[in-house]
Amino acid sequence: MAIQLNHTIVSARDPLASATFLSDILGCAAPVPFGPFQGVTVDNGVTLDYIRDDAEFPVQHFAFLVSEEEFDVIFGRIRARGLDYWADPRHAQAGRINHNDGGRGVYWDDPDGHVLELLTRPYGSGGRTG
Repeated sequence: MAIQLNHTIVSARDPLASATFLSDILGCAAPVPFGPFQGVTVDNGVTLDYIRDDAEFPVQHFAFLVSEEEFDVIFGRIRARGLDYWADPRHAQAGRINHNDGGRGVYWDDPDGHVLELLTRPYGSGGRTG
């Protein structure tokens, strides 16, 4: 059997709200409760399991590889909600997308400050154009 990422745990102040935010933006199925978790499953079967955490927690980064068509739809949802977005993970290039490796990419934050990324080409797969 090949090694595959199955799930990861994501700290959140309100797990259902954060999981719903992600599933709505990405167009995934609604979160599924499992014990203390609210799980969002993406198309390759990986689940992001949101759990309540009232303590300080580190910001995490989650990148989602999508097709050009899916990028258009998801990026449309980001803009329709009036969310801030950036071309870079450090939030230096506000209101822009990037064209790294000949594709497109964008970053935005979830309700708990986790950095979410959408990209159409894996890093290292083509020329870097900014």
